[in-house]
Amino acid sequence: MEKNSVKAFMEYNEEKFTKRIMYKKGETTAFVLNFLPGQALPAHKHPGTEVYLYVITGNGMIITDGKETEVSEADLIHVNSDEEMSFKNSGTDPVSLYVVLSKTPSDQYAKNI
Repeated sequence: MEKNSVKAFMEYNEEKFTKRIMYKKGETTAFVLNFLPGQALPAHKHPGTEVYLYVITGNGMIITDGKETEVSEADLIHVNSDEEMSFKNSGTDPVSLYVVLSKTPSDQYAKNI
């Protein structure tokens, strides 16, 4: 067993969003994305994997294949491998998302930013 605190991975940066890897086990990767107000994750896909995002704190806008959806604390979102997604902190408070990739498409997806 391995235990971590999500709070320990909630690190914000004035310059850009941060990504903090919590676990990289086999083909699965779990991490926390952190956004200050106005910061965004560019549009991208996750080929060959399912993505699960849990809004830990804050609110924002997730865009999947051009469709905007408001999300807020305690929302759970699933994005499939064919969907293009992006995220923007459209609120006034910091946002943290806990993300699980069911299969890491490449090592690039399992690095801290």
